[in-house]
Amino acid sequence: MWLRNPFLRLSRNGTDDLQISVDKFNGNPRSEENPINTGFYYIMSNNKTISLFDAWYAQKDNSTGKKEQDVLSDLMKAGIFGKLGLRVRFLDTKYFSGFCENSKDIWAVSTVHANCYRHIMAKLRDLKVVLRDWKQFKAALNKNSSVAVNETMNFRWTAHTECLKSWTYK
Repeated sequence: MWLRNPFLRLSRNGTDDLQISVDKFNGNPRSEENPINTGFYYIMSNNKTISLFDAWYAQKDNSTGKKEQDVLSDLMKAGIFGKLGLRVRFLDTKYFSGFCENSKDIWAVSTVHANCYRHIMAKLRDLKVVLRDWKQFKAALNKNSSVAVNETMNFRWTAHTECLKSWTYK
């Protein structure tokens, strides 16, 4: 879910081939130890990224039972980014949030990705809660500015309860 324009948070200097969201950000935007999340990624089209997608989709077709995110993660762990000479930037969850690690900064978050769900209905229920939280935050901003700041200082996302539940029912 896009809350703000995420392109404002991306590197646009032309040196990054792939910018990708992560489940948990370890503080280093170049570390392949960040667990990738394919909910949001930005690609510079070039021979290196085309080769990455060719390898990714070829591997995906031979990886029965694996999600495409898991296949790309396996390729990353096998060193494909280095082999292709890709410059990869792993995106901070402060700006590119997911349900594995919520952004703690409502003033900065651009996107929220609902990952790890087994069923689409559970995902939709929790995303509706995120939207409700976002609307409450925006409504507070429309009040007197000093009141808005005070009301949002203690902002917390509502718990994403449907994710775990989605794994307990068929």
